[in-house]
Amino acid sequence: MKTKDRNFASDNYAGIVPECLAAIMEANSGHAPAYGNDVWTRRACATIREVFETACDVFFVFNGTAANSLALAHLCRSYHSVICHTTAHIETDECGAPEFFSSGSKVLLATGEMGKVSPVEVTKLVKFRNDIHYPKPHILSLTQATEMGGVYRPAEIAELGALARELGLKVHMDGARFANAVAALGCAPKDLTWKAGVDVLCLGGTKNGMLAAEAVIFFNSELAAEFDFRCKQAGQLASKMRFLAAPWITMLNDGSWLRHAAHANRMATLLAKRLRTISGLSFDGKTQANSVFITLPKPAIAKLRKRGWSFYEFIGNGGIRLMCSWDTSEQDVLDLATDVAAVLH
Repeated sequence: MKTKDRNFASDNYAGIVPECLAAIMEANSGHAPAYGNDVWTRRACATIREVFETACDVFFVFNGTAANSLALAHLCRSYHSVICHTTAHIETDECGAPEFFSSGSKVLLATGEMGKVSPVEVTKLVKFRNDIHYPKPHILSLTQATEMGGVYRPAEIAELGALARELGLKVHMDGARFANAVAALGCAPKDLTWKAGVDVLCLGGTKNGMLAAEAVIFFNSELAAEFDFRCKQAGQLASKMRFLAAPWITMLNDGSWLRHAAHANRMATLLAKRLRTISGLSFDGKTQANSVFITLPKPAIAKLRKRGWSFYEFIGNGGIRLMCSWDTSEQDVLDLATDVAAVLH
């Protein structure tokens, strides 16, 4: 039986990692120039360039919806379209913000296993029509890790990146859980981004234990021109920017961003292992990052909720998502698995 306040609904539910709090406190000393003209913001941008091993333009915003929507709006015109997976956050969970900020760009939906866009689907959508009545495909948006827990490998992104270039598309990556993907694959961040053809990455920090930290990273400076004006117009230019930027310095320099992500991934792997010993449930896909997807009978779901567990039901009839975070403990996993077994038998 659940005995403490822990849930598996979202990694957004978790608190702030100690390193982030310490960095904010350190930056909270005296006065500093506003709107990003401070030493912390400059250092954070330099640190991100070091991590990705390339020159890039970096902008900090408050949340992932703003990061995705403003980046997409900056890359396309109102008569363009954005290709993404049917489960992508920009399609299902951003209240039409990408279309709103781009003044009407349309989202075109592709399918693929575990939330990963199929190259064949991308080609079909681009070549379906080329007349003036069809919203012209202009951007391919990838989610890393995906909403269904899938992780694109470097070769998969490179294939899609090359295809995008062939079809005349720019590549946007929603990296709300990018750290989890890097930790799972053990590869360099550059291999999942600019080296594979990604033009702009929305690098998430919030789901990885930071406060309000999303970085929009343009790997092509020409594409970044005047993006700062777009952030200001959208109310995403923080006056006290140093408090958004400072945690990035610590988290990236000491490896915390990957350490916390790897822990969340391990807890998901452990949870999946424990749940596989229980009869009466089925799995929806493999555990590749920090989420586990299972199908339970409706009565069992109701009993779990009655026992105090929180989780999302959005996959389909009986499907639930169990998301691990930086502070998920082994005991949390064992307690949940115990209760799942109890409500099924």
